[in-house]
Amino acid sequence: MDEAGNRTAVQEFILEGFPAVQHLGHVFFLVHLLAYLASIMGNTLIISITWTDQRLQTPMYFFLSSFSFLEGCLITTVIPKLLAIFLSGRQTISFTACFTQAFIFLFIGATIFFLMAVLSLDRYLAICKPLHYFSIMSPSTCFLLLAVCLALGFLLMVIPVIMLSQFSFCGPNVIPHFFCDFGPLTNLSCSDTRSIEILAFGLAFFILFTSLSITIIAYGNIVVTIVRLPSAKERQKAFSTCSSHLIVLFVMYGSCIFIYVKPKQKSRLASNREAALLNTVVTPLLNPIIYTLRNKQVHQALRDALSRVTLQK
Repeated sequence: MDEAGNRTAVQEFILEGFPAVQHLGHVFFLVHLLAYLASIMGNTLIISITWTDQRLQTPMYFFLSSFSFLEGCLITTVIPKLLAIFLSGRQTISFTACFTQAFIFLFIGATIFFLMAVLSLDRYLAICKPLHYFSIMSPSTCFLLLAVCLALGFLLMVIPVIMLSQFSFCGPNVIPHFFCDFGPLTNLSCSDTRSIEILAFGLAFFILFTSLSITIIAYGNIVVTIVRLPSAKERQKAFSTCSSHLIVLFVMYGSCIFIYVKPKQKSRLASNREAALLNTVVTPLLNPIIYTLRNKQVHQALRDALSRVTLQK
C-alpha cells in the first residue's frame, strides 16, 4: 500500500450500469422490476410451501428453503440500485454503502456455494445411504451445516473487503458495473493491489473448487448407485430428485468461475457485467421455476395449498 493508503479522497462512486442501453431505461426498469418481483415471489413460495406442508419438512427441503432465502437476499442486495439507475439515472453510491453492498453480495454468494455442496452431500446420503439418512441428517445436524456455511461465507469474505476498504481511492470513481463488485473496486484503487488480487483469486478458487469438488465426488457416487438400481422406475425417481440441482449448479458455477477465477483483466470487465447479470437476475428467477417444475412433491404441495385456498373461498 502506498503512503496515501490511509487517506481516501473518493467519498462516493458512480455505478456506470449499462450505458449502451441507458436511453431505454424505463423499458429495462420494467423488465428488471418484473424479474425481481417474480424471483422474490417464487423463492417466497418455495419457503412458504416448505415450512407449511408436513411432507416437505425433510432435510433436503430445509436446505432448499434456506437456499431460496439466500437467493432472495442476494438479488435484493443488487437489483433495487439497478432499478434506480434505469428509472432515475441515480448512479451515485456512497463509499460506505458501496463496500457494504460488496461485502453482503460476496458473503451471501460464498454461503450459497457452500450450501450447494451441502445439498450435494444430502442427495448422496439420501440415495447412497438411505437406511442411515435420517439418523445422520437430523434437525440439529441440518442447522449446524447451515451455520457452518454462513460462518465460512462471513469469515472468508469479511477480511478482503475490509482490507480493500483501507486502500487509497483518489479517483477516478466510475465503476464499470451495475453494483459494487470486488474486481471493479480493486481496479479503481490508487494503491498497489497485487496482494489483495492474489488473496481474492485464492479465496475465489478455494470457495468455488472446494464446493465443486465435493459436488463432483457426491454425484459421482450417486451416478454409480443409480446405475446399479434394479428397476428403471427407481433409477428415474432417483435421477429426478437430482436433475434440478444439477441444472442450477451448471449455471451458477459457470458464471462465477468466468467472473472470479481468473487473473486481473480490465478488458474483460464488460463481459463480466453480462455474466454477473445472469448470476444476479436470471439465476434467482429460474431457480424457483426449475425446482417447482421438476419436483413432483412440490407439485402436489402446491395443488393441495391451492385446493385449501379455493375451499376457504
